[in-house]
Amino acid sequence: MKILIPTKLDKAAAGSLTAAGFEVVQNDSEPIDALVAAHPDARGLIVRSEKVTPAIIDALPQLKCVIRAGAGYDNIDYLYARSKNVDVMNTPGANSNAVAEEVIAMILAAYRYVVPADTTTRAGEWNKKKYMGRELTRKTVGILGLGNIGRLLVKRLQGFECTVLGYDHFLSRQRALNIGATPATMEEIFATADIISIHVPGGPATRNLINDNLIGKMKDGAMLVNCARYGVVDEDALREAKAQGKNIIYCTDVHPKDTAAMQPSADVADILLPHLGANTKEANKLAAMRAASQMQNYFENGDTSCVVNAEKPDGLNPAHLQLAAMLGKLCSKASGGAPIRKIECTFYNNLRSYRKWFTPWILQGTVPGAEHGLMPPAAEASMREHGIVFKAREPLDDKLYDDALTLDLFTEENGEQKKTSVRGVVIDGEPVVSRIDNFDHLYATLSGHTVVLRYQDRPGIIATIGQLLSQSGINIDNIVAPVDHATGDTLAILKTNSPISDDLLHSISRAIAAKQAFTLSL
Repeated sequence: MKILIPTKLDKAAAGSLTAAGFEVVQNDSEPIDALVAAHPDARGLIVRSEKVTPAIIDALPQLKCVIRAGAGYDNIDYLYARSKNVDVMNTPGANSNAVAEEVIAMILAAYRYVVPADTTTRAGEWNKKKYMGRELTRKTVGILGLGNIGRLLVKRLQGFECTVLGYDHFLSRQRALNIGATPATMEEIFATADIISIHVPGGPATRNLINDNLIGKMKDGAMLVNCARYGVVDEDALREAKAQGKNIIYCTDVHPKDTAAMQPSADVADILLPHLGANTKEANKLAAMRAASQMQNYFENGDTSCVVNAEKPDGLNPAHLQLAAMLGKLCSKASGGAPIRKIECTFYNNLRSYRKWFTPWILQGTVPGAEHGLMPPAAEASMREHGIVFKAREPLDDKLYDDALTLDLFTEENGEQKKTSVRGVVIDGEPVVSRIDNFDHLYATLSGHTVVLRYQDRPGIIATIGQLLSQSGINIDNIVAPVDHATGDTLAILKTNSPISDDLLHSISRAIAAKQAFTLSL
């Protein structure tokens, strides 16, 4: 069985696979398309940053598995791979220590002017007075995101006797303390930390997370380190703050594309590296060994636990998987976005036998920035990583909801726990929500643009909502507004023909004295 490795990967992968009886061809001197053309009988492919396009996949008719020796896998057309029955895997966590150490290196280099001091000394200058540095020891360091990298960074900082503040939306206070970080809000971290290191996922949920408001809170001389993803820091806001005289040290290793070009951060960054986070021999070897182990287990034992482009089993309607993601997002919004502590699901009727397949979809619905397309074991591991206890419950015998799904979300904020419960079904092929907390028999579709409002029932409220929407040129396509007679509350679910801005939502909420107000776009 032939495995191709068209990349500069540690030879340990090839050695391990060869010892297991695989035929391995490793060649990083030729382009991937040339190597593929020369070995069309390959069944496995291990890559790093090489692009695995539909053309590459088509050129390997016997290909069954592609492994990215690293965390991200955007360089692989995993959807096209799925259409060709090719499984795609990655090796998350292999580079965590390398990135944590890189953060320490950047902090020390910035504090001690390592780069300019080296350059000017080589040029014959002697700028000892100019490069008066600072010490990392006993500084206050804020870490945004206490995943694998964040936790390792906490450990690395302990030797410097730092005070470590940690923010992670999904971790409980006690778990953060156990890691070694004092829980704090982002506002508290930006107002008090000498150094702030970012370790959050990329994507729409975190784009410009570090905005002008947070940057404005930073102390004079504070340092911001971004080894997460490009776009998390609003660099225009940072550029403006620096232009107005705010002294901020900015170190970054992330860019729009990993390619030779004038990087957009060049004028605002004090230290600019070419995405070297995972670029260590140790991380390379660890990723190589994990890739080799996964490839061997895949072909010898049928182990698909690391597959990231999972396919649903036969007999499961994909609309039910979409329902799970939809209910997850609805629940998360209805809970106010508070940190999630537990998720409990009940699968009714035929869905019971497929319940493990719902975990990835529930994860991507409830957790902003979560990876999509994970296999069930990987999704369960991701939930544990986020500090979420997940439980699939057996339905009570006296409750028959056809092929329905109930999702209960338990959140905690400021020491208070809250439960949000939703139920949904698929009707005529479309996911619909049938219950939100005590409001039952809703049968509302949530696709498109939706606004949900809870308020004390009284005459004229729907007219007020309609008028405010109309003034903004927004039409109501559909409305469901049941009353809970026990509390006297109405829950209005309105589908609109265009999205509702945050300002408009605030105006509507204020006008009707809403107890709850949020929007969804699905």
